[in-house]
Amino acid sequence: MRSVRKITPWHLWILDRLPRWLYRLILRFEHAIEDQVEKFSLTIPNGTCVLDAGAGECQYAEQFSHCRYIAVDLAVGEIHWDYSCLDAQADLANLPFPDNSFGAAINIVVLEHISDPQAALKELARVLRPGAPLFMVVPQEWGVHQDPYDYFRYTKFGLKWILEHAGFNDFSIESVGGFFTLLGRRLLDSILYFQRGWRWLLLPLVAPVAGLLGLLLPLLDFLDRDKKTTLGYTCVAKKTVV
Repeated sequence: MRSVRKITPWHLWILDRLPRWLYRLILRFEHAIEDQVEKFSLTIPNGTCVLDAGAGECQYAEQFSHCRYIAVDLAVGEIHWDYSCLDAQADLANLPFPDNSFGAAINIVVLEHISDPQAALKELARVLRPGAPLFMVVPQEWGVHQDPYDYFRYTKFGLKWILEHAGFNDFSIESVGGFFTLLGRRLLDSILYFQRGWRWLLLPLVAPVAGLLGLLLPLLDFLDRDKKTTLGYTCVAKKTVV
């Protein structure tokens, strides 16, 4: 997932050289996802066939090194990504696998990029074994990214509805931060708008204020008990056993 303004290679170069604790504070959403993927992977038995549906550059392959990890992607999201690690290049609404092939699946910040998400989820249900878990991450409050392949945003209730109608149940849906985490991320993202032309002159004034507030505001998330204003959701659901 990317912010409203694309993170360029030199931005990534800077981020990769920051102390680990500061890197995690800046990219709270991404690291919350990584932590949840790790937690989910530990629940999957050794040798399980796991489908990464929308794998991109297969960044989660290592977490499933104890499993048979199968990576699938349509390979149109980011032109500079390396898709050579994929096991199959395919539309998630038409997966090239037999019924009941997988014991688990992940679908991470991908559903918003699928023009027919219901069809894709039905396909995931088809290739999963009955009772097999699906781990998902979807955005609720996020800027357009990977355009023009960016179609939807999801509330907690919309996500549950679409999963139920695709053949899943036993849901566990959690917000990834609340209002203040969202506000902090928006402030951090705002710095990207001062890195072109004459706006560079304002960067030394904007970056310290926006950066400090962006890092500190998430500490106030305890005030947002419902967390209905959120960057997105993580979800674990299971294929319905008929």
